[in-house]
Amino acid sequence: MAKVTVLLCFCILAVFGSVNAHTEKKKVGIYELKRGDMSLKFTNWGATLVSFVLPDKNGKLIDIVLGYDTIKQYKNDSTYFGAIVGRVANRIKGAQFKLHGHTYKLVPNEGKNMLHGGPKGYADVVWEVTKYQNKGHKPHIVFSYHSFDGEEGFPGEILVTVMYTLLAENQVTVVMKAKNIGNKATPVNIANHAYWNLGGHNSGDILSEKIQIFASNYTPVDSDLIPTGKIETVKGTPFDFLKPGVIGSRIRQLPKGYDINYALDGVHGGKIRKAAVLQDEKSGIEMELSTNAPGLQFYTGNMIKDVKGKDGFVYKAHAALCLETQWYPDYVNQPDFPQSIVEPRKNYKHVMLYKFSTH
Repeated sequence: MAKVTVLLCFCILAVFGSVNAHTEKKKVGIYELKRGDMSLKFTNWGATLVSFVLPDKNGKLIDIVLGYDTIKQYKNDSTYFGAIVGRVANRIKGAQFKLHGHTYKLVPNEGKNMLHGGPKGYADVVWEVTKYQNKGHKPHIVFSYHSFDGEEGFPGEILVTVMYTLLAENQVTVVMKAKNIGNKATPVNIANHAYWNLGGHNSGDILSEKIQIFASNYTPVDSDLIPTGKIETVKGTPFDFLKPGVIGSRIRQLPKGYDINYALDGVHGGKIRKAAVLQDEKSGIEMELSTNAPGLQFYTGNMIKDVKGKDGFVYKAHAALCLETQWYPDYVNQPDFPQSIVEPRKNYKHVMLYKFSTH
């Protein structure tokens, strides 16, 4: 039988230092979802995915996401390992935007720009565990967070939930929702920032893995990785993965590696469709990702530098990759990009579906 094991081994937040008044009384723990040979562990610090264990083609259990051994390390993390990021994921130019005639000044945390919701975004708050199922065919856990009006400069009061569910046949869903309970419209773009290495988190780099991205176009960026506003074809560029390709085959054509948003094909009415397929030849593990979001940020861990991770393993550049389904970066300042503005009493829903197999 599937089960959820709760290991409250990290007790109260006071052990790790003070936090703001919204979170200081909440406990931080480690939670496990398990079904068959697949096991996922989380912490409610940032609604973060801590580990993802499943068998490789030889039946050996391996952990395929980067992470840390302790909550204290997650609190001091600057890489967003496994975290939920928001209120607006990715970059916002000049840490400001206009909405309904008002200009909103945000809190910058990457030079003059904002990244992943600011210096204290959703990755750095304590979420409440509001539901979990420890028996049955669909083990799941729900993290909830009350995001207040003015948080990091964003207008509007929203209730955010993230639900992870283990399904049959090695499938996992991540459903991110937000309900605007205030009286101001607000942008919402919540993303999952897991770092994947299908050879195992301690196996080295991901340059030999193969990826296919179902996107004919991408959004070019400036020197600050802010989209220029254009949408261009991937053909004839290092970004073309319409057919499966080895990640390292063209990565040297880029200054540091991949960190780019793809405009996914087949965006019609928010329907879920395939976004990417990732394969590791050595482990034999294949991961297929589907989503209802219009964009996908492909990031090859370019900025990872000697980060001490799980079991003391030291992660280096390209130790893993991120596949962050999302609305395009800086869409709040780009009216021609797909928009995700949640009006009062309206809802936001972002779905990811992972399917795993071995070959």
